[in-house]
Amino acid sequence: MTAPAAPTLDAMTPRPFRVVSSVEQTADTVSLDLVAATGDGAFEFRPGQFTMMYVQGVGEVPISISGDPSRPRLLNHTVRRVGAVTNAICALGPEDQIGVRGPYGRGWPTTESSGKDVLIVAGGIGLAPLRPAVFDVLTNREDYGSVSLLYGTRTPQDILFSDDLHTWRSRFDMGAEVTVDRATGTWRGDVGLVTTLLPRVAFDPSNTAAFVCGPDVMMRVVARELVEEGVDPSQVFLSLERNMKCAVGFCGHCQFGPDFLCKDGPVMSYEAIRARMGVREI
Repeated sequence: MTAPAAPTLDAMTPRPFRVVSSVEQTADTVSLDLVAATGDGAFEFRPGQFTMMYVQGVGEVPISISGDPSRPRLLNHTVRRVGAVTNAICALGPEDQIGVRGPYGRGWPTTESSGKDVLIVAGGIGLAPLRPAVFDVLTNREDYGSVSLLYGTRTPQDILFSDDLHTWRSRFDMGAEVTVDRATGTWRGDVGLVTTLLPRVAFDPSNTAAFVCGPDVMMRVVARELVEEGVDPSQVFLSLERNMKCAVGFCGHCQFGPDFLCKDGPVMSYEAIRARMGVREI
């Protein structure tokens, strides 16, 4: 096997961005809107791609882009506080700067799914990487059959993008359902696993593309149930975002069997990866 070429300096150099807004989605999750601090400001990306976000003196982490692909001058990331770098990112406020490099990876095949029914299934913060796909599909709504979003999270307090969900649920050209694992407060909606919502939505299994993102166990269960319903495993796409360090296929941290998730993923078909998903230490 030929060793990968060393990444160029440009590929490893963050581009400076300025925070224009910070919105607290939940108690531990923040959405940041960023604009380029230099240059023409455009940052074009495909739904499902990610960037490497760098805080000077703290470190760098991979974060999925969660904004609208049709607005390339406003870069949105939704970040959960889970460590030193993400804590530093979430603490940023307007006019603070952060380094961004990318975009990287293969995203959701929205264009390739033209003519199909589209089923989008999200668990927890997995809605953030799927949000650009929802925007993209709705921007080109006439290119698709039925469009449905199923979203499950732990509690009502963990629901992301409440305003978006309200807008999507009010549309007549898509279905959107939300469930929680545990009802708290005044919640009167559905309670249970996200898979319990599948019977609520109409789709043609023989002509459906499914985009799924969430915890590994949730993705395995959803993918298995969709295949049992008749969806082609090559048309069930999962986002495997883990262990990215360099984002250019050089360091090997994100190797998943024969694939490097930063380059060959993070979005991959269930057909390609289902034999590996249940193997420990991969």
